[in-house]
This record gives sequence, structure tokens and C-alpha cells, in this order.
Amino acid sequence: MPPARPRVLYVTDLAYPARGRRYCDEDIFLTSRLREHVDLALCHPRDAAALMDGFDAVVVRNSGPVLGYLEAYDAFRERALAHGTPVYNPLTGRGDMAGKQYLLDLSAAGRPVIPTVGRSEDLDRLPAAERYVVKPRLGADSAGLRVVTADQVRGLADGEVLVQPHIDFAYEVSFYFVDHSFQYALHTPDPGRRWQLERYRPTADDLDFARGFIEWNTLDRGIQRVDACRAPGGELLLVELEDLNPYLSLDALDDEDREAFVSAMVTSLRGFLREAAGTGS
Repeated sequence: MPPARPRVLYVTDLAYPARGRRYCDEDIFLTSRLREHVDLALCHPRDAAALMDGFDAVVVRNSGPVLGYLEAYDAFRERALAHGTPVYNPLTGRGDMAGKQYLLDLSAAGRPVIPTVGRSEDLDRLPAAERYVVKPRLGADSAGLRVVTADQVRGLADGEVLVQPHIDFAYEVSFYFVDHSFQYALHTPDPGRRWQLERYRPTADDLDFARGFIEWNTLDRGIQRVDACRAPGGELLLVELEDLNPYLSLDALDDEDREAFVSAMVTSLRGFLREAAGTGS
């Protein structure tokens, strides 16, 4: 008899109302391709903890900001860790998967990130600005983000939020990785239209910048997106390191590049499943 195929629970919110793009289209496409290699079932993130025991691994994809289902997400993490359930991406990520504390830590360490503090007494560490961005520590997809004046910001920096100077950047650019392998980059020629993306040809310095954060995160397997902005001085600054459920904007790629990404993801996932099963690489 042929060997049993791995059983994978694919976690996604197909109805998530994302602004400017359709999460569901991306996951419908990816699952149609992954089914060639594994036995696959889809579920909403609220159902993952209850269903996961019947599968060999869980793949977390476009499941939306965890603020919308925080109790269910915590239950999922707790159960997965307690039972040793393989989760792709692995739950050891130090980026957005663990909240936004990493932005405070990297900023304090002098890494190339948008300057970030969390408390009013630390506001003097930020460059002076007329406007500031305030966002929740567990936020994603701009949920809860506010732009406030310098007069307003001190009363909002209560330790539960992140505060950053509002930067008039030239554009945002995202670098997409599978495991530690760079796949493609996309940017926004118009900063006011975040999800109108075009291909970006990174320089060697750009890739060194992005790879520095991938190396820092220490995830051997999984899909990560490094979001950055081109500051007025020309340097790149980290906006966020998305290592939980990064939207991939596959619709912005041509067929060849989209197929290359799928191939890289399949190779990564198959390696992850073999390692989880203890059958080597």
C-alpha cells in the first residue's frame, strides 16, 4: 500500500473583510495546490483548538488579526504547545507572532526600525515630530492604529500601546521569505495606497537589511514578510516583521513567480512535515 499522506489542518478566515484585497482568494489558490501533496481541511481560527488533534500538523495562513479572537488563539497556542502539535509557522517566532514588543526591543538596541517607545516617560527618545502613530501592541492590519498630534500623544502612551513618529516615507516595501530563502519583493509606489503593489527589484543592501531580521527571528521553517519604509534620508526602516500569518499578495505576481513561490512553500512544508514525523530531511 502507498504510504499515508500527511493530514494538515489549514487555518484561515475566508470571510475576513480585509481592506484592499481578498484573503480568501489567496487561500483558495494555495489550498488547491497543497492538496496535491497532503490531505487537507480548512477551518476558522476559532475552531482550530477543537479540531487540531485529528491532524498531523496545522498550517496557519490568512487567519486575520488575533485581536478578533484572542481567547481562541491563546487556547490554540496552549493546546498545540502542550500536545506537541507541529504548527507552520512554528510558534517560536519573535516577530508579530509574539506581539509588538520586538519593535521596542529592536529600537532600544539601535537596529534599523522606526523609532518606537511604549511609555510617556520614554517619549523623549523619539525624534521630534508634529504627528505620531499610536497602535496596540497586539494589533495587525492597521487595527486600532491612530495618528495623533504631539499634544495628544503623551496622554495615550500608557504602556499598552506603541508610539512612533509619523514618517513621511517615500514608499513601503515588503520582502517575502520561505524559510530563509528570499522569494520576491513588492512595493507601494503611492504611499497612500498601501495595497496597490508592484514588483520591486531589491538591491544587495536591501536584501542584507531584510535578511538581518529573518536571521534575528531564528525560524528555520515558515513564511515571513519583512515590511519596511524608505525614510526621507534614503535608508530602510523596519515597519513590522510578520511571522504569524503574512498576507502574500500573490495576485501581484506573474504566473512564473507565483509558481516559484508555491514550489518553495511545498518544499518547505514537506520538509517541515518530515522533520515533525522524525523521518529526517
